[in-house]
Amino acid sequence: MTPASWVRLDNASNIFLAARSEADPKVFRLSAEVDHDVEPRLLQQALDATYEQYRLYHAVLRGGMFWYYLQTSNLRPRVTPEHLPTCAPIYREDRRNLLFRVAYRRHRVILEIFHALSDGTGALWFLTDLLNAYLRLQVAGGAPAATREEGTQRPADPASLPPDDEPQPAYELIADSFSHYFHRGREPFAPAEAESEAPRTAPLRTAATAAVRIPRWLRAPRPRVHRIRGTRTPDNRTRVVELTMPAQSVLTLARAEQTSLTMYLMALFFCALRQSIGPLGRANTLAASIPINLRQFFPSTSARNFFATVRVEHAFDAEGAGDDLGSICRALEAQFRPKATPQALERKLRRLIRFERTPLLRILPRVLKDAILRLINWGNNRGLSVAVSNLGRVVLPEPAGSRVGRMLFHVSAVRPQFCAMSHAGQLTISFTSPFIETDHVRAFARMLTEQGVDVTVSAARVTEAELATEQEPSR
Repeated sequence: MTPASWVRLDNASNIFLAARSEADPKVFRLSAEVDHDVEPRLLQQALDATYEQYRLYHAVLRGGMFWYYLQTSNLRPRVTPEHLPTCAPIYREDRRNLLFRVAYRRHRVILEIFHALSDGTGALWFLTDLLNAYLRLQVAGGAPAATREEGTQRPADPASLPPDDEPQPAYELIADSFSHYFHRGREPFAPAEAESEAPRTAPLRTAATAAVRIPRWLRAPRPRVHRIRGTRTPDNRTRVVELTMPAQSVLTLARAEQTSLTMYLMALFFCALRQSIGPLGRANTLAASIPINLRQFFPSTSARNFFATVRVEHAFDAEGAGDDLGSICRALEAQFRPKATPQALERKLRRLIRFERTPLLRILPRVLKDAILRLINWGNNRGLSVAVSNLGRVVLPEPAGSRVGRMLFHVSAVRPQFCAMSHAGQLTISFTSPFIETDHVRAFARMLTEQGVDVTVSAARVTEAELATEQEPSR
């Protein structure tokens, strides 16, 4: 069967086109540190071979009258030394270019992706195959002589790679998994009767209460969400601070609080923000957005976006009641679990897709759809303080598994946030922010060290003074 030459953008990707800005170009980065200085020619050869497996990554983004779509291209990616600020813009309307880049710096391999193309899980698949192909070539002694010549642009012959244990699937430019699972005409994937094994805590609805819908103006007002503010970086580059620590030490702390690692880190983040901000005033609620990989509930091998977000919050008490770390952990866990079930996620996504597919929206020109999505995104942002994303524990195949150390993940940021992942026993937490200030990161690291966790910190330079300091040794 011939692969499709174009597909419409999926449900999650359209928002990235509408919401991107100079400060937040909707780019994220995955990187991995190998046990030697990266060899550019071998990395290029590995990229050429991996690129053939991922037809999705051949796509460029085009805009039609009514929608955006991905279209295959004959462009070829080139490995480059890192020379741009982290998460620099990739997609530009006036250019026809690939939606990802591969770079290297010393012993670090870097993959950056425009979020409309793929999510963190899909990108991790690509990086995993790239690392494995590169390290197999490196172990085998390098590329054939013909591809070692300076200036050679020919793509590598996949047959020159040492044999892998298992054949890799081809990630084609296929329809999105949102349509497959959540289209109106399809039967629910997660049956309602299996919705929850836990007892219901909400009061039962009587016939009287079911017949009456309480007007919005009579409902209890939503708490005022605190929005983090600070001094913008001079040229809109993302401020990145990387924390590295033993994964088992932090897991032990999370288990002691009877919570998941993500909720533990979230609670610690809230406490660090509260400590660095000072009195919150009337806007005493911190709210966070957490993406969930839908593939764990709805099987999919698509490398395209397939995730949903869940919102959790905590209102800090003026007297400090219930604001200890353990109480916040348990409160966040209690909010998160019911929202992260397959049934709850399916209901939410069916509503979103039903809204997206309404006849009126379908006939609106793309520029008007972008304006509506931009307005919706603006409204959602006003209800959020921060964002958190955890890719979890990564297990790489050999030879990559034993030759890759730290793996890191972070995104361009419109608000302070952190991304976490672990590999080889090391947990990395990358804080990103559009602001210069890093007081909340300092407080976060201090809270961990006070509990006996060995934390290593490194920060990217963003101000003129910091960048000048970075350049001094090369003079």
